[in-house]
Amino acid sequence: MMEPFGARLAAVTAQRGRLCAGIDPHPNLLQQWGLTADADGLRAFSRTCIEAFGDIAALIKPQVALFEEYGSAGIAVLEQTLGDIHATGALSVADAKRGDIGSTMAAYARAWLSADSPLACDSVTVSPYLGFGSVQPAIDLAVEQGRGVFVLAATSNPEGASIQRATRDGVRVDQSVIDQAGRVNAEYAAAGECGPVGVVVGATLADPPQLDELRGAVLMPGVGAQGATAADVARIAGGVARFALPNISRGILSQGPDLVSLREAAVKARTDFSV
Repeated sequence: MMEPFGARLAAVTAQRGRLCAGIDPHPNLLQQWGLTADADGLRAFSRTCIEAFGDIAALIKPQVALFEEYGSAGIAVLEQTLGDIHATGALSVADAKRGDIGSTMAAYARAWLSADSPLACDSVTVSPYLGFGSVQPAIDLAVEQGRGVFVLAATSNPEGASIQRATRDGVRVDQSVIDQAGRVNAEYAAAGECGPVGVVVGATLADPPQLDELRGAVLMPGVGAQGATAADVARIAGGVARFALPNISRGILSQGPDLVSLREAAVKARTDFSV
């Protein structure tokens, strides 16, 4: 049995800082890197990323959809990539955004969070927009297995605002998601630990929800190419700045495929996010 996710996150960020680097093999990036848009291209892209920043980033986040589009061959590459991330000492975040109810959500949880699954990762992104209770099977299994979940709360895409910033009983929906995550994490916070339930909050948001009572980690996309800065991360994170994890993908990957340039970009990206 692994140590709890929060303890492992605390250890790796203390050593490496808080950077979460993305592996996002968009077809246009594969082309820019001189790679084919197939499983062979995915494999070369992923291996180059891991060689370049596997020992630099605290977390590495493969975008699952960009592997799935190549079918079983792409999933096989993703399985290998998750294993390679583990070997570097970084924590993996499978950006799968899974969300369903009952036995289906339980199956998603087993796929990503069970030790005996070929897709086992350290943490996975999930969507609570079928109700926060719908992600409970993933939370339960994450706790049992010493892994984590990152629950979508306040994303930076404009379409999300109509749902996420709507109010119910005077409370914004995104704030309600964070508050419920905080309640799950409360027992860990009482022991001085980071809880297993993190949230996803865009670093570009002008009017973000409050995170001080989260008692867990916050994954923050939008830094770098999308315009957010270290100052934005600090402003939004507030009392959870210790575990505010900027996700930077395009700003690093645009420097590929040269290994030296990729590595330099990753080192520069993590400079502003020490512990």
